[in-house]
Amino acid sequence: MSSPAELKYTKEHEWVRFEGDTAVVGVTAYAQGELGDIVFIEVETVGETLDEGETFGTIEAVKTVSDMYMPVSGEVLEFNETLNSNPELVNKDPYGEGWIVKIKLNEGAGISHLLDAAAYDALIGA
Repeated sequence: MSSPAELKYTKEHEWVRFEGDTAVVGVTAYAQGELGDIVFIEVETVGETLDEGETFGTIEAVKTVSDMYMPVSGEVLEFNETLNSNPELVNKDPYGEGWIVKIKLNEGAGISHLLDAAAYDALIGA
């Protein structure tokens, strides 16, 4: 399992796709595989500006609940509302239809800490 090369990654297993000054964020295939069947995603931070590393929501699987962390600082613009009725999209298509939030990057938001695909694959032993 290799990670898509066009994305950036965090050590907390989120992926980031940059679209201008917006970041689309989801959890990696590795993360969803470790969590198992995802049954609920909660994001109550839409409209809030959060710092890198702050919790923006939770992801609930059959056996566990995990926090999701901001990969970059910015304002949470949008939650993927489709996940309210179809949270399993994160399992089925983690890098596509299973995206979780869109973030408007803060001015000067740092991204140098993000991993490229090769570094992320090394982290997870892929």
